[in-house]
Amino acid sequence: MRVTGTLLPSGERTELWLLGDRVTFTRPRGSVDTAATDLFLTPGLVDVHTHPGHDDAGVFTDGRFVEECAQHVAAGTTALRVPGHTAPVPAALRADPTLPRLVTAGRLLAHTGLATGHPMHTPTDDLVAAALAEATANDGWCKIVADWEHDRPALPSALVRAVVDAVHAHGFRVAAHCQTAAGTRVAVECGVDSIEHGWYLTDDLIERLAARGGAFVPTATAFLPMVDDVRTKPEGPRKDYFLGGIAGLPRAAAVAHEAGVAVLAGTDSAPFGNVVSEVEFLLAAGLSPTVAIGAASWTARDYLGLPGLVEGGLADLVGYDVDPRLEPGVLRHPRLVVLRGRVTAPQRG
Repeated sequence: MRVTGTLLPSGERTELWLLGDRVTFTRPRGSVDTAATDLFLTPGLVDVHTHPGHDDAGVFTDGRFVEECAQHVAAGTTALRVPGHTAPVPAALRADPTLPRLVTAGRLLAHTGLATGHPMHTPTDDLVAAALAEATANDGWCKIVADWEHDRPALPSALVRAVVDAVHAHGFRVAAHCQTAAGTRVAVECGVDSIEHGWYLTDDLIERLAARGGAFVPTATAFLPMVDDVRTKPEGPRKDYFLGGIAGLPRAAAVAHEAGVAVLAGTDSAPFGNVVSEVEFLLAAGLSPTVAIGAASWTARDYLGLPGLVEGGLADLVGYDVDPRLEPGVLRHPRLVVLRGRVTAPQRG
C-alpha cells in the first residue's frame, strides 16, 4: 500500500509504502494500492500502561481481552504495554493481526509484607525470584508494587534493590507501582526503570531517573476523574495524601521532561482506547504538542523498542486530516489506522 502525507514529528512531506508488516520509502515493483493521500502521519499510538481483559475481580478472559484491545485499535492505539495481567496472554492472541502489538510484564507482583489484597496483585514471599520469572516469561519486563497504603511503609530498599539487580543482570527491566512519597523514593533510588503513577516525584529523584534513562508514566487519566468526589470526603491524612499526589503530577511531568526523563502516556484503566486523554493531560501540564503526542507515539515506541515510520520499521501508523500538533483534538478522530500493515476501521465521533 502507498501512503502520502506529512510525517510527524519531522514535518517532512513523504511518500511511503507498506510491504506486509514493514515500511519502505523506496517504491516497490509491481502494482500498488493507495491507502491514503495528504494526511498527517504518526507512528501507531501506544498506551504504555493498560490492563485489558480483566473483570472487576481481576479474572482474565480471552473474550474480554479481544473486545478491549479492539477499542484500543479503533482509536489508533496499535501497541500496548501491559504491566500486569493475571493470566498469560495466549500466543494466538499475541499473534492476531487485528490486535495491538504487546509488551507484557506478567503478573503484578506484591510482596506479602504489603498485604494489598487487590485482585490484580499476585502475592509472593520471594519477590526476586518471581520478578525474574515474570520478566523471562514475558517481554523482558516485570512489575512490582513498591507501596500501597499511604500510612504503611513502602517495600524495604534492600528488597527493591535485589529485584532490580537480579532483573538487570539478565538484561530485563522493572516497572513499579508508586503512589506514596516513600514508595516513589525507594523505587527511583534502587534503580527501577519505569515509575508508574509516580506520586510525590521530587526534583532530586527526577534527576536520578533522568541520569539512567528512566521513564515516568503519570497515568493521570486514572485519577483525575476521582478528584471532585474525593474533595467532598471528610478532612484527614488519606484525603490530603490523595489530592496532594494528584496535584503534583503536572509539575512532575514537566520537570521530568526537561530533565530528560522519558515521560510516557498510559491510562491504567477503562475506558480503553483513550490514550489521547493522557496526551491532553500532558498538554495541560505545559509540555509541547510534539512532546505530548510523542509520549503516546514515537517516544513511547522508541522506549519500548518498536520501530516507527523509518525504513524497515513496523507498519503501524495513524493518519489525520489536520496536523494534531496544531489541533490536538483531531487525535480523537483518526482518518486512517494501519496495524501490522492492514487498514482497520477507525472510530468516529
